[in-house]
Amino acid sequence: MPDVFMPRLSDTMTEGAIAQWLKSEGDTVQRGDVLAEIETDKAVMDLEAYEGGILEKILVQPGENVAIGAAIAVIGDGSGSSGGSTDAAPAGPAPAEAAPAESDETAGQAAPAAPAAEEEDAAVAAPAEAAPPAEAAAGDGDEAAKAAAPAREPGEKIKATPLVRSLARTHDIDLATVTGTGPGGRIVRADIEQLIGSGSPKAAAPAAPAPAAPAASASASASAASGAPVGTVQPDDEVVPMSQIRKVTARRLTEAALVPVFQLTTVLDASRLTELRRDVNTRLAESGVKISVNDLIVRAVAVALAAHPEVNASFGGDAILRHKHVNVGVAVALEDGLVVPVVKDADRKSVSAIGAEVKDLAARARAGRLKIDEMSGGTFSVSNLGMYGIDTFTAVINPPEAAILAVGATADEAVVVDGEVQIRPRTRLTLTVDHRVLDGATAAAFLRDLTDLLAEPLRILV
Repeated sequence: MPDVFMPRLSDTMTEGAIAQWLKSEGDTVQRGDVLAEIETDKAVMDLEAYEGGILEKILVQPGENVAIGAAIAVIGDGSGSSGGSTDAAPAGPAPAEAAPAESDETAGQAAPAAPAAEEEDAAVAAPAEAAPPAEAAAGDGDEAAKAAAPAREPGEKIKATPLVRSLARTHDIDLATVTGTGPGGRIVRADIEQLIGSGSPKAAAPAAPAPAAPAASASASASAASGAPVGTVQPDDEVVPMSQIRKVTARRLTEAALVPVFQLTTVLDASRLTELRRDVNTRLAESGVKISVNDLIVRAVAVALAAHPEVNASFGGDAILRHKHVNVGVAVALEDGLVVPVVKDADRKSVSAIGAEVKDLAARARAGRLKIDEMSGGTFSVSNLGMYGIDTFTAVINPPEAAILAVGATADEAVVVDGEVQIRPRTRLTLTVDHRVLDGATAAAFLRDLTDLLAEPLRILV
């Protein structure tokens, strides 16, 4: 098949954009060569060639959004008679090789239903008026202001991919002030990264203020006056469009409600855990290695899962799947949602290795640079809100995984030890369990052994 199609790179993806082509027309391509970088709603991933030949024609330019299955390039023998498509209209499903395993996108959310397409140009409207006349300012400042403000027709929509919008929100950049360098004035990732790198994330002030949030329709106003139900737009409401990540989160949470779960909570005496972390960081300070309590928890979870293979499992419809690899997902909060990068074979890695990997995964998750295989294949998840001062909470399970651990803050509490009142650091752990996979006694035994490991953490370093 000479056509190269826009692949489905995740189970939530409905369209993608070419971030950049790494091959040019006329280049020789071998099977497995990286042709381009594909930009989705949350990450940038490599597109590999599925057969060799000559890259005869590029059908989609950098920055352009196309639907899954659309032809984006033609690979042939160099004669130009390969019979490939001449436009980027959808051409049926993408090659089977492009469909990855299901990804675990958000901490504690269920697998999504059929993804809903996101309108790429609907999030931000351009200023209603053009730049002020030249007489309003003088000298070089006027010229700079006019150069900085992008020229757009009144009411023209801003063209940008979901990932670009996410980066702009994270760095407080007003897309209405950014001049796009992509086809048709589309704002591409490089435009945003240039602003971030220049230390001027705010960009230039727009020539005229962006319009306020959309006003409610006449029918909505009438409903409000008569006691409108929850969800109806009120005249003074701010309407915030949902990002693709937030839409996925909403769908997965809705479906997670169908999973029969139960929760188990225990209290950990974290005295030795905090002492071990302090000692390790002190001894390794000169090497630059620094571990967190969460790194120790991930390591302890992995060790406990290796000892309890019945928990390192997932629901498979008419069967329970017990996994041979212990892959622990770690929830990472983004500006507009959550992702769960996965530490593969965590039971075979040291605490320092886990710590370094988690830091790298989290940094690239916030930059939208995670690969799909780094967000898929999890067999258990950990969600830690202790850094926000949350004492205890219940995490929503991440199907098809059998369980998720919620970790609260460590706080000093008065406890009775050997008949005496002492102050000890204590942490609450809550395990949410899929009752279709595990029963109460089995889950309780796992949580007990995990707590014992964390109470005597030297055992997880061996």
